[in-house]
Amino acid sequence: MQNVYIFLANGFEEIEAITPIDVLRRAEINVTTVSITDSLEVKGAHNIKVLADAIYNNCDFSDADLLILPGGMPGTLNLDKHDDLKELLLNFSNQNKLIGAICAAPLVLGGQGILKDKNVTCYPGFEDKLIGAKTTDAPIEVANNIITAKGVGAAMKFALQLVSMLKDEELAIKLADKMVIE
Repeated sequence: MQNVYIFLANGFEEIEAITPIDVLRRAEINVTTVSITDSLEVKGAHNIKVLADAIYNNCDFSDADLLILPGGMPGTLNLDKHDDLKELLLNFSNQNKLIGAICAAPLVLGGQGILKDKNVTCYPGFEDKLIGAKTTDAPIEVANNIITAKGVGAAMKFALQLVSMLKDEELAIKLADKMVIE
């Protein structure tokens, strides 16, 4: 079974976190929500409290197939302040493993040089934080092992793309049909 870790920081965008969690679990992919704080309880940008499965410092990510960064403010900035997470992302990128980031969260990857020469998308206004990237206005971009999405409106498409990459496109289409995605 594939293992996915999604990182939650106070101020994360709830839809950008919960949508991939839900869709990936529907695809029978193991998803672990990880708080980057010292508490399992993480508060989203719209004051929705979520109880994470684990705390970052108690995790071993060696079995990870995909790491996901939801956007939101100040959640993205909180992710970007977490040096151990940034080191993990850089190591993952160097191994050409899958990394997904949505909304403002690609800035965490941009600061690490992970997006250099890649076609990526992000929430409008954050393009200058994606150092060396070729930014587009597309709702979603796939550049080898990096999957980026523009924001809340692209969360479902982002989640289904992740299913396509971890399992297969046929399953993603079936899930979209079952969820009445039009």
